[in-house]
Amino acid sequence: MLKVVSIMWDMFSNTCRLFFKGKLFRDPRAVLRRWLIGFALASLMVLLLGLAGLPTWLVVGLSALVTGALQPFLFKDLKYQ
Repeated sequence: MLKVVSIMWDMFSNTCRLFFKGKLFRDPRAVLRRWLIGFALASLMVLLLGLAGLPTWLVVGLSALVTGALQPFLFKDLKYQ
């Protein structure tokens, strides 16, 4: 079990290093653009559902569910280096 955790940690830390060096994705601007689309949609949903008078737990839950479901579609065409 400890070996699996070690391997997963190594993969995670390597991915983080590549990401912050700008060498993980071929087009970092596309990643940022798609991340901003998801962020904007989540923010808009929180604002609109909050103004509709729904309880906070429901607003957060629905916004997270919808924007989380959109992530595979937003990031499906990204190319890694």
